[in-house]
Amino acid sequence: QVQLVESGGGSVQAGGSLRLSCAASGGTFSSLGWFRQAPGKEREFVAGISRSGSTSYADSVKGRFTISRDNAKNTVYLQMNSLKPEDTAVYYCAAGTGAYMTYGYWGQGTQVTVSS
Repeated sequence: QVQLVESGGGSVQAGGSLRLSCAASGGTFSSLGWFRQAPGKEREFVAGISRSGSTSYADSVKGRFTISRDNAKNTVYLQMNSLKPEDTAVYYCAAGTGAYMTYGYWGQGTQVTVSS
């Protein structure tokens, strides 16, 4: 049974940093990623990383967020720097076992709130 458990969310002032972690279990995942959903908006892609370390980012977070993974621990991280109020959202960990950057499993979400 696949399980994704996120941690590291919280509240921070604009310009601050947070680091999200997601421990994945129950499978070998070709892609791990992060999505987010702000109130009243659709869920959107934030960043993804393949098992070999290839990464992809949404334009809105390039240069501020860094995704990484530890394959031995089956864990993916999202380092978020220079946070902005518009980064406020519930952040979801995602995992996939198929094609590059496709996801079929989701975590429960962790709240990130950035105040101005």
